[in-house]
Amino acid sequence: MSIMEYNGSAVVAMAGKNCVAIAADKRLGQRALTVDTNFQKVFPITDRTYIGLPGLATDVKTLHDRFRLRVNIYRQREERVIEPKTFSNLVSHMLYEHRFGPYFVEPVIAGLDKNNEPFICGMDLIGCPNYAEDFIVSGTASDNLFGMCESLWEPNLGPEELFETISQSLLNAVDRDAMSGWGAVVHIITPDGVITRDLKGRMD
Repeated sequence: MSIMEYNGSAVVAMAGKNCVAIAADKRLGQRALTVDTNFQKVFPITDRTYIGLPGLATDVKTLHDRFRLRVNIYRQREERVIEPKTFSNLVSHMLYEHRFGPYFVEPVIAGLDKNNEPFICGMDLIGCPNYAEDFIVSGTASDNLFGMCESLWEPNLGPEELFETISQSLLNAVDRDAMSGWGAVVHIITPDGVITRDLKGRMD
């Protein structure tokens, strides 16, 4: 088993019309053993930018703290809030700095820019970015998520439609992956604010 699959995870981001959603499962495991059923994998960076960190749990905690530090330094120096595209470049640069001893995390970034345009981006563990206009998936359930998202996603979804689409995609994908699941959390980022909802999933 790859070290990327050791703790299990499923993270997905989807773009809508002037809104974006990011969701993750809640399971933390040690291979097939479930350790925690409420493990946070999606973190707010700003009011309009979120990052999902699937991968090794220790590196998830470490990277979240380092990203928070870098974003605070940026805000002090630039006297403005970091944009999602700028933040994705910061994340990519930080991961590539450690390419010879990488963090075992494949980040997913979702946010709205200053024009309320959705931005989603995924990366591998050394920071190679993958920009998309529809959806980004990562984690042990990524193969299942690709199939579900390709089936359900449509352009120009509103916030409620986007919530339903991303929720159904994630819940049905983790039902077919033994390493992830135990419910999920969904964040819908709109120009008016962020809507956060918890989902109940199968507990087996």
